[in-house]
Amino acid sequence: MKRRDFIQLTGMSAGAMMLPFTSFSNSVEVSRLLDPLLDPSQKKQLADVALNTTKSLGATYTDVRIGRYLNQFIITREKKVQNIVNTESFGVGIRVIVNGTWGFAASNSVTPEGVKKTAERAVAIAKANSKFQKEPVKLAPTASFGEVTWKTPIVKNGFEVPIKDKVDLLLSANAKALEKGASFVNSQIFLVNEQKYFASSEGSYIDQDIHRILPGFNVNAVDRASGQFKSRPAFSSPVGMGYEYLDGKAEDKVKGPGGITLYNKSYDIIEDATMAAEQVKQMIAAKSVEPGKYDLVLEPSHLWLTIHESVGHPTELDRVLGYEANYAGTSFLTLDKWQTKKFNFGSKIVNVIADKTQVGSLGAVGYDDEGVKCKKWDLVKDGILVNYQAIRDQVNIIGQKESHGCCYSQSWADVQFQRMANVSLQPGKEQLTPDQMVAGVEKGIYIVKDGSFSIDQQRYNFQFGGVLFFEIKNGKIEGMLKDVAYQANTQEFWNSCTQICDERDYRLGGAFNDGKGQPGQSNAVSHGSATARFNGINVINTGRSI
Repeated sequence: MKRRDFIQLTGMSAGAMMLPFTSFSNSVEVSRLLDPLLDPSQKKQLADVALNTTKSLGATYTDVRIGRYLNQFIITREKKVQNIVNTESFGVGIRVIVNGTWGFAASNSVTPEGVKKTAERAVAIAKANSKFQKEPVKLAPTASFGEVTWKTPIVKNGFEVPIKDKVDLLLSANAKALEKGASFVNSQIFLVNEQKYFASSEGSYIDQDIHRILPGFNVNAVDRASGQFKSRPAFSSPVGMGYEYLDGKAEDKVKGPGGITLYNKSYDIIEDATMAAEQVKQMIAAKSVEPGKYDLVLEPSHLWLTIHESVGHPTELDRVLGYEANYAGTSFLTLDKWQTKKFNFGSKIVNVIADKTQVGSLGAVGYDDEGVKCKKWDLVKDGILVNYQAIRDQVNIIGQKESHGCCYSQSWADVQFQRMANVSLQPGKEQLTPDQMVAGVEKGIYIVKDGSFSIDQQRYNFQFGGVLFFEIKNGKIEGMLKDVAYQANTQEFWNSCTQICDERDYRLGGAFNDGKGQPGQSNAVSHGSATARFNGINVINTGRSI
């Protein structure tokens, strides 16, 4: 198992145990978690307690977030269930501006008295902070939406599916992998439901019901004669959908170069585990790559991570300004580059958008955690850097009058701040399939699924690995490679992009666990692309000692 996958899997379990939770023995009891604790009118009454309290104490702005966060983890290994955990977290977070300064307080006492005390504490914190404030907070205006609702458009609520059915699915996938020769296999399903209520002194009362799902596995093979082992993770992506994502419809499958099956709007975990067991043995026997310059054909299940690290993080305005450096550092995309309107981020076919509305994406919501209606906007247009990701108290710095709607908090207990939107490379405008792209490559490598990576603290110099690597010779897939990683800097890499497949090949990748902030918070985010070609990229052999 690769370090990133290990951390994600163990992090799920550890994170689950850190939250307040109740374990339930059967799906009937689990389904009770979906019964609303408060109806919208009760939430509004509680929010009004906070709004009235903070106004009476001198707050010029207040927002209130009442949140209920449900998680379910089902984890198996080979023929056994390792863990089933259900977590529930419920509370209120109140943010205010007093004397031009932010204050925030939170509590799990969601009663009129508890909300009032929390509101008073938020105001007291703002007043204390104001002694050190050099400039007053400037909030970009936003519309007042009144009472509105938004829901993830799911077909099947995963929390209502009996646990037995989910366990049986995972164990069936494990059995197929073992039947095909896997040495070890673990699998999991992770479900998330965020029930979020937002109210502000500007007149918005927004009720949202958000669902996400992450199925996955790791299939491992050991060659006991040589001592080599390899791991092949699932080809699924976490998505903003319901349990229907695991329906595995035939029309949602994609055949990539080399005959591999990839997935788009639904996922067949049993088929993928079967294929993984065959491929992981091939990975051990694969030829070790010869270092040198190659044209890379990068599949969306791989390219999403390169987009995330080299485009998503460096276009976050707080990193650009140096206000934020935790986890991912700052950014080389400084304001002077943006101000010229000529900074050549990539080739002319590179168009990157941020989008908080894309159906099926992890970041899709109707309204962000500042009550701003979500939208999509350009970051890179025809290869030129044209914008950043910014929220209400940031956009004035870049001379804009409207928040981009990308503010988020991981829970009621954490203050909301700027988080990455879904950042995606737009498909090519001319019809082009991955097979046609490969046919035009003389010396190249086709890479599937994300692997290990390294990038510097300005998001500029980087190295990325993957999972499956196929050698391309004279327009044909010649076989599997191993020990592959490529190196570049961000600007050179995106300027080497010469082809992007059309919208028929467009797919989402993403992660549940994008970290930021101090104290740290985790954000779920998707990144879409079609298969893309990058010419003359330096490839190293990771299996050779120096």
